[in-house]
Amino acid sequence: MTSSKRVQDRSKNKRIRPLEIAAEKWKIFSKMKFLMEILRKEPEMVIPVRSLDQYRKQINLPKPHKMSDFIRKSPKLFELCKDKNGLLWCGMTEEAEDLLEEEERLLEEHSDKAAEYVTRCLMMSVDKRLPLAKIAHFRRDFGLPLDFRTTWVHKYPELFRVVKCKEDPELEYLELVTWNPKWAITELEKKVLGVTEAGPDHTPEMLSLPFPLKFPPEYKKVYRYGGKIEHFQKRAYLSPYADARELKAGSLEFDKRAIAVMHELLSFTLEKRLVTDHLTHYRREFVMPQKLMRLLLKHFGIFYVSERGKRFSVFLTEGYEDSELIEKRPLVLWREKVLSLSGYRGRKKKIQSFSDLSELSDMENKDPLEDDSESVNTSIQFEQAETIESLEDASFADDDEME
Repeated sequence: MTSSKRVQDRSKNKRIRPLEIAAEKWKIFSKMKFLMEILRKEPEMVIPVRSLDQYRKQINLPKPHKMSDFIRKSPKLFELCKDKNGLLWCGMTEEAEDLLEEEERLLEEHSDKAAEYVTRCLMMSVDKRLPLAKIAHFRRDFGLPLDFRTTWVHKYPELFRVVKCKEDPELEYLELVTWNPKWAITELEKKVLGVTEAGPDHTPEMLSLPFPLKFPPEYKKVYRYGGKIEHFQKRAYLSPYADARELKAGSLEFDKRAIAVMHELLSFTLEKRLVTDHLTHYRREFVMPQKLMRLLLKHFGIFYVSERGKRFSVFLTEGYEDSELIEKRPLVLWREKVLSLSGYRGRKKKIQSFSDLSELSDMENKDPLEDDSESVNTSIQFEQAETIESLEDASFADDDEME
């Protein structure tokens, strides 16, 4: 529990440093992945470096920092080359292209599970439908493919369908087609009962399951709120899949059900983490309070709000052991593979020219792992080391979170 109203008002002792490191790690991945997706959309998967300036805000690269210097920091993912006119181009290495092919395969394998999560979100919503644009916010978090809005949503007509809004034809909704009682069970219930799904006659109702709590070892004030926490844990609440129209806003039952909804949404995500802005977009659809951030901050043992950047992230604390995810799905392992190839501390290398055919040929045939000793050590450990140093400061970098 916390009495502070704003994230920045919390003391240093309430920060969970391992989760701050995790937040920084996923931000680094987001930048790398964003650049890879930009390149993938290009016909030859190459783009002039000066054309990347329009994406400075998304990559969080303020001037006067050079885009070319940012790209050079990940030589195992991106490469730079000059054409005969001296124009600098950016492309992906063969290893990066192989990673994108691997991601497509993993997304296809994960597709059925992602369809289940989207369906369960529709089942939790008050109208059994959600704006397609809002679901797109969860695309990376749920492991949805790039063609989510155009193709993927039509692959499961037995689960959901796309409908037009009568008032605004340009607004599209994803609507539930079939209610599946086997999926109307929370992830918390599954763990407690030791099941993978509910029975065919399952009906969501009142629950009295306590939420797992995890406090940092240096947090010494838990004893002060022991009675309040115990009272909260024993209070019954309505299942996120039950109809919540009759709940009174501001009541204890209303707030606890909102916590159960947020717990369920975070359980669906690959990283057990969401940008808080994305959660607040669903307040009406999921019947949650207006002051959602205050509720997240209040229940410190269930959730942790990272203040890294202007757009905060909320973590499900039970999903992490220190800074590492406890359950790593294949797509998470793929993301860690991308991270292991990003960033290095070494000398700047000369940018090759298209006219240097012999040198380019040597570069293509060279094993990327056969590099100098400084470049070989390009793992995310360096990024984490920098993060740990930065966390020693009282103030945190105020940079933008990747959309």
